[in-house]
Amino acid sequence: MLDVFVLMQAQTWFFLLCVGLISLCIGSFLNVVIYRLPVMLHKQWRNECKLILSESNDEPQAEIFNLAVPGSHCPSCNTKIKFWQNIPLISWLLLRGKCAKCKTAISVRYPLVELGTALVSLFIALRFGATPQCLLYLILTWALIALIFIDIDHMLLPDQITLPLLWLVLLASVQGLTISPKEAIIGAAVGYLSLWSVYWLFKLATGKEGMGYGDFKLLAIFGALLGWQAILTIVLLSSVVGAIIGSIQLAIQGKDKSTPIPFGPYLAIAGWLTMLYGDFIESWYFNLILA
Repeated sequence: MLDVFVLMQAQTWFFLLCVGLISLCIGSFLNVVIYRLPVMLHKQWRNECKLILSESNDEPQAEIFNLAVPGSHCPSCNTKIKFWQNIPLISWLLLRGKCAKCKTAISVRYPLVELGTALVSLFIALRFGATPQCLLYLILTWALIALIFIDIDHMLLPDQITLPLLWLVLLASVQGLTISPKEAIIGAAVGYLSLWSVYWLFKLATGKEGMGYGDFKLLAIFGALLGWQAILTIVLLSSVVGAIIGSIQLAIQGKDKSTPIPFGPYLAIAGWLTMLYGDFIESWYFNLILA
């Protein structure tokens, strides 16, 4: 195993090959997380509500449902997917985007998530090389992809992803991979409290909830990673991008402007871009203001 790591550091092509193949598999797993984790949470919340309300549960015992069980199957005909039909990206192309048995169309989003995960992972690998910091940024990127699509589908940023990610970033600061632990803790607090304050000001003024607590935690992650100085850049960038894309999306779909849209995807994209190009973005923004 040590020889493999040495080869990855010595040979760029081998490192990129490993990252590309692994990230394709990670992308396939992210598709599972994106679909199954919200279902698991909804079932858990429903059972907890019944327990709190002391309601009798006469429903038959539900089958086990988690990230591993049941195995991959077609949602239309319930046919189990064989291993050769589950190869990331390749199987979708060979099957021409259809179930091997019932020929039901398979959403193009599945291979796009796999391909997108591989492309952004290769970009991270090229930028940082075979280093511990590269591994940290890869894990962050993979988690952000899952959060983006879950928020798009369910307007939800699960604690099961955000909280471990926050602890990971804080521990990375202790290992010297990012900013100092003191700066990381302050950044996490500023990131969380900044959106928390906006949330309560908006709620007191309008009586409505403008965002969810998952957004606070997501910004806390970036604060812990980049420091409190990056918070303003991330919030401004995500707000501008969110306003533009959100307005276009609502116009295309013919929905009212009061229709809620998830803020997490824009926050995640803005934070990811700031993670890679924070200095350039800040320099460009201030030059634009001063021009």
